[in-house]
Amino acid sequence: MDLRKLIIDDVEIEVDPRLTLLQACEQAGVEIPRFCYHERLSIAGNCRMCLVEVVGGPPKPAASCAMQVRDLRPGPEGQPPQVKTKSPMVKKAREGVMEFLLINHPLDCPICDQGGECDLQDQAMAYGVDFSRYREPKRAAIDMDLGPLVGTCMTRCISCTRCVRFITEVAGIPELGQIGRGEDSEITSYLGRMLTSEMQGNVIDLCPVGALTSKPYAFTARPWELKKTESIDVMDALGSNIRIDTKGREVMRIMPRNNDGVNEEWLADRSRFIWDGLRRQRLDRPYIRQGGKLVPTSWAEAFDAIAAAARGKTIGAIVGDLASTEAAYALKSLVEGLGGKVECRTDGAALPAGNRSGYVGTAHVADIDHALNICLIGTNPRRESPVLNSRIRKAWLNGATISLIGEAADLTYPYSHLGTGRDALAKLVSAPVNEEIKTAPSVVIIGQGALTGEDGAAVLGNAMALAEAYGSKLLVLHTAASRVGAMDLGCTSEGGVADVLGAEVILNLGADEIDVPAGPFVVYQGSHGDRGAHRADVILPAAAWPEESGIFVNTEGRPQMANRAGFPPGEARENWAILRALSPALGQQLPFDSMAALRASMVAEFPHLGRIDKVPENPWTPVAVGDMSGAGDLRSAVVSHFLSNPIQRASAVMGELTRLAESRVQPMAAE
Repeated sequence: MDLRKLIIDDVEIEVDPRLTLLQACEQAGVEIPRFCYHERLSIAGNCRMCLVEVVGGPPKPAASCAMQVRDLRPGPEGQPPQVKTKSPMVKKAREGVMEFLLINHPLDCPICDQGGECDLQDQAMAYGVDFSRYREPKRAAIDMDLGPLVGTCMTRCISCTRCVRFITEVAGIPELGQIGRGEDSEITSYLGRMLTSEMQGNVIDLCPVGALTSKPYAFTARPWELKKTESIDVMDALGSNIRIDTKGREVMRIMPRNNDGVNEEWLADRSRFIWDGLRRQRLDRPYIRQGGKLVPTSWAEAFDAIAAAARGKTIGAIVGDLASTEAAYALKSLVEGLGGKVECRTDGAALPAGNRSGYVGTAHVADIDHALNICLIGTNPRRESPVLNSRIRKAWLNGATISLIGEAADLTYPYSHLGTGRDALAKLVSAPVNEEIKTAPSVVIIGQGALTGEDGAAVLGNAMALAEAYGSKLLVLHTAASRVGAMDLGCTSEGGVADVLGAEVILNLGADEIDVPAGPFVVYQGSHGDRGAHRADVILPAAAWPEESGIFVNTEGRPQMANRAGFPPGEARENWAILRALSPALGQQLPFDSMAALRASMVAEFPHLGRIDKVPENPWTPVAVGDMSGAGDLRSAVVSHFLSNPIQRASAVMGELTRLAESRVQPMAAE
């Protein structure tokens, strides 16, 4: 592609002519202030803060976000176009824009949650003036009720429309808009309704002022009081990059971090507002069942009880959905050393052990952006992974064709519904190859709901055959953050989860989505008093995921590091440390005394886990195409979006969101 020369503040650079002047200035290392412009949203050009001077152009400043480099005319003798960002014209224009923006903005800084991280504050200091010529009464606006997540103070709004563009373009649910003209213009929701998007919390990050703030976080902390820790989200298997902000021992909020290969800079609401669930229903001391009741005990007595129960008995272990690879590796080392079996496929999904192309696939999450054909099989990505669903929507906006085999649902974008059952998949596999699709970049995405039936292996084989026929990449969309990492470690048994449940003693590592039958002696090691703890004979209190360091492998097979942001409550300990302390009591002492030694041993055995943020290329090993004899539709594996794990079920905010979602399912009287 031909580059074009451009002079910015007397420095000549070469840029792509399709770039805007704002982007060209960024490449030249020049900072341009902005409020309405955002890299991932359409261009609005309505805040006018990014004004620059185009030499030889009209005698007025130009909005750099809305003008492309190729629109500039060369100089009178063919010189490269010249742009100035620090001239007197630009300085005066920016001061004028800032003065107008502050005309009606209230002096709420001392009580505003945006204080300390507010774009308006920062840019008023850098580009504004220190006086006001405005003496008239300030305009006020009525605050909207957008639901339990997003708080509003619309008098602070500067009409940048970032929230409107995000809800419409990225989230795909146009629930916000701008009404009125001039001084009477305001942002509002349609018919005064609450927001229903599973990604609405992102408008809080996008708002450059304090008009939209986090309602659960309101008035609890200031930015400079918080300790910020980079980590990974485990509420779904995408592994969104997050920042956990803590104050003392408590998590105060969770924010997204940018990673173009995973979540870009978005975060689902159930990941952003889950932090109150880390405080409730916590297990903070060991318990042992006596006389049918769980009573508090000491660590030594709990270990003695486990050792007595396990003496001469068969042992099995279950890896839960939120376990790190280190915890799963320690559990596997302990149980297999005792001659037992370990299983991570607690939902019965037919994921082929040792075949990474079968339980991960060959596609990267970023491949969705450029795919022209996407086939969804037995999955509802909006419910299972909202951020991944937004990438599919972006592909649709770029011209991709989406097809679905499974339960019909509102996915925020149109798609061709090919059917709900296995017959639709079989028909598609046996149909003549469409050469037009075959030559286009395509992705087949199969969900766990398609793999959990008795014929799950056959469904996977047919999906892989479909991908192979069309030259498509395959992505297995998981719902459990720990599943791919545990599969990599070999936490599987030939007979599946039934093998483990048949043992006389079961070590349950935070598996709350499975019913353990009566009979076995159950040791539950987890962070919350959920279903697994109710069935336990001994409870070992463990750290939740922000309270210990660990590696998680996301649904595309990318290892990522979750760093410790705080400490577990009471007597609870890190998962690996509990297993290490338990091992001598069981007569099988683990050979590591620190997390560093454990991780070194694990990486030596599984080297790809040490390559953080790198996606290994998986060799293509097709699964046999069997007879899909199962009955029923291919449905999503997630039934309740906001209540899919024990941390979510302990969260009051997630409970309120579930109640609101269920109430919206009921038809209105007019319907």
